[in-house]
Amino acid sequence: MFSFPLGFVGCKQLIYRINNDVPETFVPNPLELPPAEDDFVWMQVIDTVDDYFRIVREQPVQNSGDMILDGYLETSYRMGASIMEPWRKDSTSGFERLQSTLQSIRRRATVTVRPQPAMDGLIGGGTTGYVIEVVVQKDLEDTDRTQYATETTGSLRHDGTVVRQEDALDGSPQTLGWIPLGRDTSLEQAILRDIFERITKPDSKRLLH
Repeated sequence: MFSFPLGFVGCKQLIYRINNDVPETFVPNPLELPPAEDDFVWMQVIDTVDDYFRIVREQPVQNSGDMILDGYLETSYRMGASIMEPWRKDSTSGFERLQSTLQSIRRRATVTVRPQPAMDGLIGGGTTGYVIEVVVQKDLEDTDRTQYATETTGSLRHDGTVVRQEDALDGSPQTLGWIPLGRDTSLEQAILRDIFERITKPDSKRLLH
């Protein structure tokens, strides 16, 4: 039986660690947030999501007295950022940004914030914790042909079919619809990580504090 020397295996592991970054910590989704004030939590969620998408509908979380209401917000669709737009955050680095460069990709996000019972088991009797869930849907544009196709919809046909040219047609592809590609988990992780850090990390000391 042939076996590799232990020193050779150790060198391969060292080379792998040098050439590859440490994987980022996985953030659960839904994510439990520490106890905080309702307004503070909701403002951090709004401010974070606004860096990625444009918010079109929101319902703030409420946990006062007998009023218990989940917070919910919904964003509009946004075309995915390409590698030529590094300042945009709606496409994560790597595969997602490359795919948004080569394909027409759009995304939208929905966020739900649910109040959790306090330590004494009563909701509304003080500061409580929260559970936040972020869902980012990703769609692929479905067109009738590629952008640089040599054949257009205005081409003459010779099979006996009558083609009426009532309006002038351009040669650009026509959108037939959008194909769901599931959830963009990498972007969900980025949004959840930003929200968690905003709520848990203390503010940095100012220069003239």
